[in-house]
Amino acid sequence: MPDRSSPLEDFLPLRPVEFDILLALGDGERHGYAIMQEALRRSDGRLQLEPGTLYRALRRMREAGLVTETAGRGQEGDDERRRYYRLTALGRRVAAAEAERMAGLVLTARTRGLLGKA
Repeated sequence: MPDRSSPLEDFLPLRPVEFDILLALGDGERHGYAIMQEALRRSDGRLQLEPGTLYRALRRMREAGLVTETAGRGQEGDDERRRYYRLTALGRRVAAAEAERMAGLVLTARTRGLLGKA
């Protein structure tokens, strides 16, 4: 069993879908469809989150305290059934810790000649 130096590390490594959701919520709240669209946009069309996968992940993440459901923006013409989500302070810290972990992996890959120089 690895020795964990931080309680944040209990969350790591994140599932890729969870990290993608945290990234999508990094700059503000979004509803589920907007999260899917942001993941698609950010990946240049390579990552298409399916609704079932998205909402199961959001449920796990809510239960873990990484995201919270909000009342939404209530924009005119907005569907009242839409649920909006935002990062919690814990979710933001976990996303940053995962990004740092991944940056370390990329650095290791570079030093071992698996990636080109940055």
